[in-house]
Amino acid sequence: MTPRDSRFQPGRSVLLLVDMQTVWMRSPTGTGNDYFTTRNATLAVPNQVRMLQSARRLGIDVVHTIIRSLRSDGRDRSLDHKLTPIHIAPDDPDGDIIPELAPQKDEIVLPKTSSGVFNSTNIDYILRNLGTDHLIVAGQLTDQCVDMAVRDGADRGYRVLVPEDACSTYSPERHAAALTAFGGYCTITDTENVLRRMEEVSCHA
Repeated sequence: MTPRDSRFQPGRSVLLLVDMQTVWMRSPTGTGNDYFTTRNATLAVPNQVRMLQSARRLGIDVVHTIIRSLRSDGRDRSLDHKLTPIHIAPDDPDGDIIPELAPQKDEIVLPKTSSGVFNSTNIDYILRNLGTDHLIVAGQLTDQCVDMAVRDGADRGYRVLVPEDACSTYSPERHAAALTAFGGYCTITDTENVLRRMEEVSCHA
């Protein structure tokens, strides 16, 4: 049985970017110089851009997931999102992916109405049809929607990798605690390692 961090196989790896939307990028303190905003601006988003550019260049499939209701009234949302409340209407530009990561042709965008992408989209069906083995998960929040994607993906039989320097949440303590909590379900790595492995698979394709 091959390990989670085995070599990527041609045509069997997917980069999943989680909830990189305008609405979720705003400073939680309103100052613009808090941990979350700084980490996104200087580390997480630049690293996601690097992986996205490499995936596009090398022909690696890309999936974006966003939180967005399917109805304008949000009746299709999960109970948790109704109680929170979280509602991003289908035509709300705040729900769009930030320009740096804007999807291109043939990149799949899955709107979800719960925190877990495997719970409220057909991502499992799509990944299986694509022949996915390794699932690279990056985005936000590390301890919420990323966490759920990692655990659910592992349970469904994907070899999950998390470049931790391409993920963000509201404090270093929350980020570290999340990595510790879901580390048993994935390979925790960094962007440089993911980029190297992407290049390796292209050389052996």
